[in-house]
Amino acid sequence: MDGPLRKLLVYVDGSEGSFDAVRLAVVLARTFGASLRAIAVVDTRALGELVQARIFLEAEREEYRRDLEGDVGRYLRRAQDIGRRKGLEVEVKRAQGSVSAEIKACVLECGIDLLVVGEMAQVRSRRDELYDEVDRAMRTVPCSVFVAKNGDRIEEIYDHLD
Repeated sequence: MDGPLRKLLVYVDGSEGSFDAVRLAVVLARTFGASLRAIAVVDTRALGELVQARIFLEAEREEYRRDLEGDVGRYLRRAQDIGRRKGLEVEVKRAQGSVSAEIKACVLECGIDLLVVGEMAQVRSRRDELYDEVDRAMRTVPCSVFVAKNGDRIEEIYDHLD
């Protein structure tokens, strides 16, 4: 691991775009001989806002948080499987809190050289644009960011990797 990129981080949120990012990150890690870590975050900040807005009761928040923790586990196992199919061990990190803050903390803590994220969802409103946690992470991390686009092409590249 003495190439220009030694440590990669991919953010996984369960969307197909985030799994495209995992596939591309696996290709990049194998190509550069880098290590790869996947992070998934239970957004407890958003859960708190739902309680404050009286959309959830406190008891419902806990049930939903447990459901989200189960989802995070599935996302990370799938990321590991995507790596394993190409002979790459994907380290995983579960986190709770603000998505952007947890991604940034992981980048700093692990000395990440490159953050890989999936293609951004279509912005439906100005409010969505202002509160997009992945966009905030992309703007605040102290490393380069690679946005994975064109899932069909990424699948071709991933499949071609021996």
